[in-house]
Amino acid sequence: MKQRYWFYAKQYGWGWGLPATWEGWCVMGSYIMTLFVASICMPPHRLPFEFGSTVTVATVLLLAVAWKTGEPPRWRWGKDT
Repeated sequence: MKQRYWFYAKQYGWGWGLPATWEGWCVMGSYIMTLFVASICMPPHRLPFEFGSTVTVATVLLLAVAWKTGEPPRWRWGKDT
């Protein structure tokens, strides 16, 4: 059975691009909503540590999901030949 990646690797550089499946889009949407809600509930100019901590935790979780469900990351210089 073929592996179905939630996040495809970027064509140039290191890391992942936009999501490839609905599961990936749900993860990305949850990340964006978390940042949006954090910016309203913990304004960065009033609660910088709390806001920064929330952004850091959400970003680490997003990277962990992309690492586990995405294509293996490596440096890419364009299309593989």
